[in-house]
Amino acid sequence: MSHPLVMIAGGGIGGLSLALTLHQIGVPCLVFEAVQELRPLGVGINIQPNAVRELYDLDIGAGDLDQVGVPAREWALVGLNGNDIYSEPRGELAGYNWPQYAVHRGKFHMLLYTKFVERAGKDAVRLGQRVTGYENNVDGSVTAIIEQADGSVTRETGTILIGADGIHSAVRAQMHPDQPPIHWGGAVMWRGTTMAKPIRTGSSFVGLGTHKHRMVIYPISHPDPDTGLAQVNWIAEVTYDDPSAHETTGWFRQVDLSDFAHHFDGWEYDWLNVPELLRGAEVAYENPMIDRDPVPTWRDGAVALMGDAAHAMYPTGSNGASQAVIDARELGAAMLEHGVTAAALQAYDDKLCGPVSELILRNRGAGPFGLLNMVNDRCGGEFDEIDEVIPAEERAEFMAKYKSAAGFAIEKLNTADRMIAQGARVDAVLD
Repeated sequence: MSHPLVMIAGGGIGGLSLALTLHQIGVPCLVFEAVQELRPLGVGINIQPNAVRELYDLDIGAGDLDQVGVPAREWALVGLNGNDIYSEPRGELAGYNWPQYAVHRGKFHMLLYTKFVERAGKDAVRLGQRVTGYENNVDGSVTAIIEQADGSVTRETGTILIGADGIHSAVRAQMHPDQPPIHWGGAVMWRGTTMAKPIRTGSSFVGLGTHKHRMVIYPISHPDPDTGLAQVNWIAEVTYDDPSAHETTGWFRQVDLSDFAHHFDGWEYDWLNVPELLRGAEVAYENPMIDRDPVPTWRDGAVALMGDAAHAMYPTGSNGASQAVIDARELGAAMLEHGVTAAALQAYDDKLCGPVSELILRNRGAGPFGLLNMVNDRCGGEFDEIDEVIPAEERAEFMAKYKSAAGFAIEKLNTADRMIAQGARVDAVLD
């Protein structure tokens, strides 16, 4: 077969997961990343077992992930008066063959970058180069239009272009010029980390409060053996009934704690002091909870979208980064079956675009945090015995439906074949 070249617009988690996958299956690729220097930006994210399985298959194992995060042991929702609504074990404790990891987003990103350049060489990532558009050519190839750091414009032609350039994707904007603006439903998040003692199991993901006024708290590092303190990620969230009452901002604006901490005055329990946790943060960032309306297709000729460029979603299900990893692996699997061709992109689009579009809307409807909505509707958020508000069977059924929709139902995942067979290479399959 002729030598293909896959061009990837964007060197974030999705783009680098795809680059690692392509290197694994023997497909040359180039990553074009707009920033001139990659740095470990961001705070905590979760990597679900379905994505951890794929990372393990990329030879990124527990030893690597333990350097950037910690296996999650529990997922819990707690009412405003401190009483449990729902809790369940996570990862291997829940019966998965793989753990769930809570990681520092920036450190995880840098891990993927380091692994890729070690395997493919630094020249495979071109920093300071932003893909601003593309041209599908009559011979089936595609040309990427690239803006350099100095403002000059160059062009690169390859077999396929993948838009992994995030929620503000230029590739998506060209593919869907009439798409609606970014959607904001009125929720504002303030994010930060604090060195503190982890609560509950020591590695619990806890959603605390109501559906419009809540905290999310979980550790993203192992505790220090001397102090017992870990880097604890927190998200403070308020939903405004009138979105125009609060100016929406860009992504990750640094703010003072005094700008928002008052929303959580009095949130003190015998097992957690929220004001103290917030005061212990070195820095805090504000950003609106935003997503994009689903589009009917992620493919245009020899071009396809992935990650946030395809399906930016509310983080209520903790699966945005995980889905980006799955996108990468599905693209690799499609290329193993169809070659580095537009047919592979069509197969990928046919498999994922519809179901993930449904997940976008499910997360917009609160995702697994929908249990908080139910509690609020039935008792105003205050209760003594949760079983008298929502029976255990109903709570379990609600969560099972979400896991199935998000692609990490336990039995289905544990018994699934490898997405990419060990040692599989495109040239071996298609030559």
